[in-house]
Amino acid sequence: MAVQVQELDCLEGTLGVITLDSPGTVNSLSGDMVRDLQTALDRWADSPHICLVLICASGERGFSAGSDVKELYQALLDAPEDGHSADGIARLLAPEYRMNYTLHGFPKPVIALAQGAVMGGGMGLLQACRYRLILPDTRLAVPEVTLGMFPDAGASWFLNRLPEGLGLFLGLTGAQLNASDALRIGLVDLVLQPGQKDTLIDTLCQQRWSGDTAADDNRLYRLLNQQKQTRPDHLPASELECYEQKISRLCRDDELPVIVDRLLASREDNAPWWNESISRLKTACPVSLWLVDELLRRGQQMALKDLLRMELVMAAECGRRPDLKEGIRARMIDRDEQPVWSFSSVRDVPRDLVLAHFESPWSDTGHPLATLGRPPGQ
Repeated sequence: MAVQVQELDCLEGTLGVITLDSPGTVNSLSGDMVRDLQTALDRWADSPHICLVLICASGERGFSAGSDVKELYQALLDAPEDGHSADGIARLLAPEYRMNYTLHGFPKPVIALAQGAVMGGGMGLLQACRYRLILPDTRLAVPEVTLGMFPDAGASWFLNRLPEGLGLFLGLTGAQLNASDALRIGLVDLVLQPGQKDTLIDTLCQQRWSGDTAADDNRLYRLLNQQKQTRPDHLPASELECYEQKISRLCRDDELPVIVDRLLASREDNAPWWNESISRLKTACPVSLWLVDELLRRGQQMALKDLLRMELVMAAECGRRPDLKEGIRARMIDRDEQPVWSFSSVRDVPRDLVLAHFESPWSDTGHPLATLGRPPGQ
């Protein structure tokens, strides 16, 4: 199986543990893994015994590298010659989006414990959980623009909740955040000591959980608050702290080409983190950069279910166009790191082409996520 599912008895109540178990792919969210996650969550949502859920991952390389891009690439290769690949993309991504929505509204406390790489859809999974715990070696990013895609799986939800300009910057550059960065801007709640995973599970199993969500959530909150007293002494220094004001200034509300020009002109001597982030922006897909900007602008006042529906519409259009296939080929398949994008700069991208990514190929009732937020059977 792509995940391990355990039900661990506590002094009272039961802890459900889901372990992502594909370390060879850095726990990429394959179709099988998403299906197994959804099955466990659906079963536990109504179980009178399961009082809380922990999601973690095997292997040292990472919690999750995101959506399985090789599966996605194969779906793009298998698409009909007329280019109508919306259904193929939807079959792959809609279950992942639905699973994220399930986690956001799960009726019992959910803890995620992440380590190593947390990228793309892995970020969507982490941010969907009520309590977001990481280890000191964790690195977080939404690097989809380098593949001809855009930050999805609910990224439009959590990027828009960051300090001014920061969500846009992260989406445009794919900048990597370390544990201190993530704590600083509220993308995680707690950093545990290395090797503390087993201790956490033991602590949870030594509690009496009532099955009353409010009471159990309160007990869990107090337990995790106690863990903050043992925060690791040697967390990496925050890279982001040095650049927050600069990011706010460069990414202030303006036309995207102006923002991109400002960022590209902002390289600094002796600033590796900043310059690496700007280098990724320089080689990112120009259409994808527009999609990040438009997605965040549109998503500011939207409900989560509507954001996820919009993201799936956008993903379907990305699948129809050539950039996504080319980006995956260059970055993940041939690894020549030389993608040939359909446009050479953001200024060359027609506005109509950007807007086409927001035109649904499905009717309202035919949308693969049409039932999000509705009671079963409706």
